[in-house]
Amino acid sequence: MRDVAALAGVSLKTVSRVVNGESGVSADVRDRVAAAVLRLDYRPNLAASNLRRTVARTGLLGALVQDLSNSYSAGLLRALEDGARPHRTAVLAASLDEGIERERELVHDLVSRRVDGLVIMPASERQDYLVTELRSGPPVVFVDRPPRGIVADSVMVDHALGARLAAAHLLEQGHRRVAGLFHLARISTVQDRLAGYRAAHEALGLTPDPGLVVTDLSTADEAAAAVLALLDLADPPTAIFAGRNILAAGAVAALAERGLRRTVALVGFDDFPLADLLDPPLTVIRQDVGRIGRTAAEMVFGRIGGDTQTPRQVVIEPTLVTRGSGEIPPPA
Repeated sequence: MRDVAALAGVSLKTVSRVVNGESGVSADVRDRVAAAVLRLDYRPNLAASNLRRTVARTGLLGALVQDLSNSYSAGLLRALEDGARPHRTAVLAASLDEGIERERELVHDLVSRRVDGLVIMPASERQDYLVTELRSGPPVVFVDRPPRGIVADSVMVDHALGARLAAAHLLEQGHRRVAGLFHLARISTVQDRLAGYRAAHEALGLTPDPGLVVTDLSTADEAAAAVLALLDLADPPTAIFAGRNILAAGAVAALAERGLRRTVALVGFDDFPLADLLDPPLTVIRQDVGRIGRTAAEMVFGRIGGDTQTPRQVVIEPTLVTRGSGEIPPPA
C-alpha cells in the first residue's frame, strides 16, 4: 500500500478508501490510485484487513446443499454467487448427500472458519444443534426445507402445491392409475409432495393405490428399477409422477427400455437441462431456482448487515410447464 500511495501521490488512508470501495475520494484521485494498483499488481490482504476492522468479516459465505451435481443445487449456487458478488464475498459450497452427521460436521467447520453467513438445505430432521453453533456466530438462512427446532429465515417453494398440480394434471387427462415416485420419506418436503399427490386424488373423490407409491428412492437407477417393477404389475400405471428430477430421469430410462415413452404419461418435479429436448419433451413442475437463490442471498446479507427483524418464511409458488409427456392420454 505504501508503494501504491507513493506512486499515486496520495496518503495510505486514501489508498485504503479506494481499494475498499469507500466514499470520500474524488474521481481523479480514484483513477490515479487504480492506475498505480494496476501498474504494481497490488493485491489487498483481505485476512489482515478483516483483523483490523471493528466488525471482522472474512468475505466468505457457506452454502450446504444436498448434491452439487444436481441441477437444482447448481442453479441455487449460481444465484447465491450472483447475490454475493456485490458484497465482495466468495461462496464455499459442499454437498450433504442427505448425511445428518456430515451436515453437523460441515456446519461446525464453516463456523470455525468464521464465514459471514450460512445458507443450508438441511439433511437433518431438526436443527436444534445450531443454537449452540450460532449463538454468537453467523446468521443462517434455510432453503428448500423449513427449519425445525430453531427460528430462522427460510425460502422454498410450495411443495404440496407443486405435487398437487402434477397429479391433478395427469388425472385431468383421464388417468386413474397414477404412480408416484418419491425421495426419502423422512424428509419434510417429500412428505409435503406425498400429501399434494394424495390431495389431487381426494379432490376427485379418488384414493390412490398404495401399491403405486414408491418412496426412499435416491438415484436414477433406483427409480428406473421401481418403474420397471410397476410396469410388471397385473394392473400397471398408465401415468407416473416423479417427485424429483433425478427420479424423472430414471423413469424416462425405464419407459424407453420398454418402448413406452409415448404410451405412459410422465410429469417430473423440478426442471433440468435438456428436459425439453427429450422425445416427447418432459412436462415438469418448475421451481424458480434463481428467485429462491436471490431471495436467500438478500436475506443472509441483510442479516450480515444488521437486520434484526423477526425471521421470515418466504414461500414461492411453482408452475406447471406442459411439454408433451404429461399430456399423453390413457389407453382407450
